[in-house]
Amino acid sequence: MADRARAVAAEVGIEAICRHYADLIDGMAEKPILIGHSFGGLIAQELLANGYGVAAVAIDPAPIKGVNILPFSQLRSALPVLGNPANRKRTVALTAKQFRYAFGNAIPEAESDALHEAWTIPGPGRPLFEDATANFTKGSPATVDTHVAGRGPLLLITGTEDHTVPDVVTRSTLKQYRDSAAVTELRQFEGRGHSLTIDHGWKDVADAVLDWLKTNGH
Repeated sequence: MADRARAVAAEVGIEAICRHYADLIDGMAEKPILIGHSFGGLIAQELLANGYGVAAVAIDPAPIKGVNILPFSQLRSALPVLGNPANRKRTVALTAKQFRYAFGNAIPEAESDALHEAWTIPGPGRPLFEDATANFTKGSPATVDTHVAGRGPLLLITGTEDHTVPDVVTRSTLKQYRDSAAVTELRQFEGRGHSLTIDHGWKDVADAVLDWLKTNGH
């Protein structure tokens, strides 16, 4: 059963994930507030741009098409997947050491190891390959219409010590929305890494999100 589940997951890309959530939302009585971390942040932006949410919060979001900055730490964080082309059709899990660099670099090693043990599962490699080639691919599934004026408000959150999606990458994502009339804002968390939604400081992030939503009528 586990092998079958991993084989199915290995075929899942960005478009399929977005379609899955869109189908779920279509069955709801009201449009939701969309909140996503890492690739979930990219997906939240896509869903918001296509009218599937009233507001969205993208936390350390994977870069959308148009972001062309690639810091060394981001490349190193992605190498466990992108370093082997065969991983495009596989699921991949990070080792504790890889997790420590990519997620837990801003917290004590013991906490990073505990989070790795608690939360790490194999994930499909395909979305990372799709995102890595987005700027060279016509019709890339990582494309987000950043010019939609009628969408709900969007908050981008970044940790300044994030290795997987460095602060400069999220700030570049913000620039993609510079011509949009819709509310688009950035909140930086000093000294925080990619684990900021699950480590000991998660409540600070949650409180900031709730305050922002309240300010923007949600």
